[in-house]
Amino acid sequence: MKSEPAKKSGYVAIIGRPNVGKSTLMNHLIGQKIAITANKPQTTRNRIQTVYTDVRGQIIFLDTPGIHKAANKLGDYMVEEAMKTLPDADVVLWIVEPDDFIGRGDEGIAEKLKEIGKAVILIINKIDLKDKETVKKAEETYRGILDFSAILKTSALRSINVSKVTDAIFKLLPEGPMYYDEDTVTDQPMRQIVAEMIREKALRLLSDEIPHGIAVTIEKMSERKNGMFDIEANIITEKESHKGIIIGKGGSMLKKIGTEARIDAENMLEAKVNLKIWVKVRENWRDSEIQLKNFGYFENEKK
Repeated sequence: MKSEPAKKSGYVAIIGRPNVGKSTLMNHLIGQKIAITANKPQTTRNRIQTVYTDVRGQIIFLDTPGIHKAANKLGDYMVEEAMKTLPDADVVLWIVEPDDFIGRGDEGIAEKLKEIGKAVILIINKIDLKDKETVKKAEETYRGILDFSAILKTSALRSINVSKVTDAIFKLLPEGPMYYDEDTVTDQPMRQIVAEMIREKALRLLSDEIPHGIAVTIEKMSERKNGMFDIEANIITEKESHKGIIIGKGGSMLKKIGTEARIDAENMLEAKVNLKIWVKVRENWRDSEIQLKNFGYFENEKK
């Protein structure tokens, strides 16, 4: 009787500079939207853990904040979150854009990857935005700075070559047990996912100067007997002048944010949602460790 092939499993860290498509790629890899995406840097703030399972085994993806030069305590936290994920990983996915110039940020990432000695797959993303010659030059440039286990060229947004990423990962993962049930997609609490959905809509709808200064907290999330969810949330902003912009004339902007977030929440929860959102001001919260902890940051730190 032919024996079943051994299952493979392990942790895969997704790293890179801000806005290179890390969260978009992860969402496509697992086939479901868990991490929020927006055409603004520093969208992801916490490490997000998702799970991909097929007949070959199980991949636990660790999506991380973009590595950037921090300007406040929140920025310090985000960079630390990204860096401390690397030792936990069996494989690292390093996402870059198809440029033939390697900036200081990517040089720093390369040095860190050399130090940890993990298997690294280079993902040259957004190839749909550049011609083939430019993409080829980018591959040649990056090939010279690190000994990669594989180099793949993708467009996460257009789903180009995404399946090749999981193929490359499984070749590198060790044999191991299934850490989660096959139906598990993420270990993120539902409250946190809903908060991120609201923040995503604010990122997409508000002007550029406001989104980095907002946080979202879920004050209440309960399910009625009929299956409907009641959710109450706060959008926190740093400036009183921004509060009026977030609310909008006659509450129009806040209503738009709430409507779009509610639709996403209903799709995720597969139930009707009654969503109420308020806007509150907490000056300079991004530089206050107490406020950052209150808003859910530093929760992954070791006690």
